[in-house]
Amino acid sequence: MFKSSISRRIVVKAAACLALAATSLASLPAHAETTLERAKKDGYIRVGFANEAPFGFATPDGKLTGEAPEVAKAVLAKMGIPQVDGVLTEFGSLIPGLKAGRFDIIAAGMFINPKRCAEINFSEPSYGIGQAMLVAKGNPKGVKDYSSIKDNPDLKLAVMAGAVEGGYAKDAGVGAGQIVALPDQSSLVAAVQSGRADAAALTALSIADMAKKADGVESTKPFGEVAGKSVKGHGGFGFRKEDTDLQEAFNAELKKFLGSPEHLALVEPLGFGKDYLPNKTTADLCAGK
Repeated sequence: MFKSSISRRIVVKAAACLALAATSLASLPAHAETTLERAKKDGYIRVGFANEAPFGFATPDGKLTGEAPEVAKAVLAKMGIPQVDGVLTEFGSLIPGLKAGRFDIIAAGMFINPKRCAEINFSEPSYGIGQAMLVAKGNPKGVKDYSSIKDNPDLKLAVMAGAVEGGYAKDAGVGAGQIVALPDQSSLVAAVQSGRADAAALTALSIADMAKKADGVESTKPFGEVAGKSVKGHGGFGFRKEDTDLQEAFNAELKKFLGSPEHLALVEPLGFGKDYLPNKTTADLCAGK
């Protein structure tokens, strides 16, 4: 009798627990679809860009291109997301637009820095842009970087007034009498063409563009350090903080893609290439290193 009562009580309690568990499970919210899951299901994803060549821009016929969109399209295709739709956005509105859900990835070549890292997550960088020198065709003075100017007091270096290059020259030990400050890019080109300056300094992409458009000049090989300090800016892709699965899946494919023949063939026509591969991690950049 005692044993039977215990058994009945156990059965009743077990049944009650099962009923309570079923009720609790029924009341739980359904699994929320992530951005990655939705994109894979729908076969497309939206990216924000700022119409700034060569980082991300629309051609006259409406094609989305540039370093960031082209890399994004290649990486996303490898993730099983074949279509990428561009959302044109002012640069200053890219992060607010991402957070508001207007698009799901920033593909605009955005530089990674601590302030931005506090608001959104970034992929690993897809490129790093350093400095270069504009020199006369054939580089008769053998200029390589700021140290070349410092080591030869007879050389003159043209910089744009108010730009960072004047400070870089000073840091590298270039004498004040060797520096020619000019107002704009066309003045830098003219100074090198005329021999008023033996070299002009700017970011590597700017120098490459100037060399492409002007006669009698060329770009030196880009460099990323001045006086032992990095002068490279690194750009990557932005994600909402909650979209960690999308960021991680993107990063996994991006790391395999960067530096591959497929990657270089894709970005070299846009002015990028092996000289623009990143040399810092997102963790370092977000830490301000």
